[in-house]
Amino acid sequence: MPEQLSPRAGWREALLNRRMLICVFTGFSSGLPLYILLSLLPAWLRSEHVDLRAIGFFALMQFPFNWKFLWSPLVDRYALPAFGRRRGWMLASQLALLIALPAFGALDPEFDLLAIALLAMSVAFCSATQDIVLDAYRREILTDSELGLGNSIHVNAYRIAGLIPGSLSLILADHLPWSSVFAITALFMLPGIIMTLSVNEPAIAGTLPRSLRDAVIEPFREFISRAGPRSALYMLAFMVLYKLGDSMATALATPFYLDMGFTKTEIGLIAKHAGLWPSVIGGLIGGI
Repeated sequence: MPEQLSPRAGWREALLNRRMLICVFTGFSSGLPLYILLSLLPAWLRSEHVDLRAIGFFALMQFPFNWKFLWSPLVDRYALPAFGRRRGWMLASQLALLIALPAFGALDPEFDLLAIALLAMSVAFCSATQDIVLDAYRREILTDSELGLGNSIHVNAYRIAGLIPGSLSLILADHLPWSSVFAITALFMLPGIIMTLSVNEPAIAGTLPRSLRDAVIEPFREFISRAGPRSALYMLAFMVLYKLGDSMATALATPFYLDMGFTKTEIGLIAKHAGLWPSVIGGLIGGI
């Protein structure tokens, strides 16, 4: 791991280093697929006159993001043959998303709703898997003193990624067919792929757990024994449920705007920016 920053190190040294730039790319790559599911997919379905109840059920496709702790030990235990323990899974999940996202445009919501739901679940699974590895990679390259700022940059880049499917893609949808919109949106996965190919594997990632038991059972045992079974259950329930209501509301916000008569361009230019920039500014202040 990199050396710890001195407490007297200035913000210039903390901000202007390669690790913080990597956090920008990890955040952007992590946020893009989620916001496609949250913003672009509901807008597409509603513009094709899919029932609101069906669109609401699509919010359940986010469950892989809440349950990813179940297969994260497997990702930690098994390394893919090429590119290293972290970069291999990063590249595999990013390439899968690059292929899967344009496939939405080849489907017809009137006849292929089940296929769309299965594709959305696959995108959510690949995106959650990418999050597992990006989080591990970011933790391994940042020093303890850089974690606050690095995580803040990651989260804000994550939010800014929402402007692509939530703003740019909606504006394009007023001028281009949906197949082109999904293809163009998927191309924004390329910066993350380039980042994965350009960075080095962190040295700490070289030591694999000796067995599946070490990767799966021991972390859960340590987690439960740290504060007791009751606290562990409370924490797991919090992880699963804390964003559920917010996600349901977000999934139906764009269809609501469309039903109110706003154009996709108006939604992209106004609605998606209103709450973003205060969140970004607040997140940066929190990180500092």
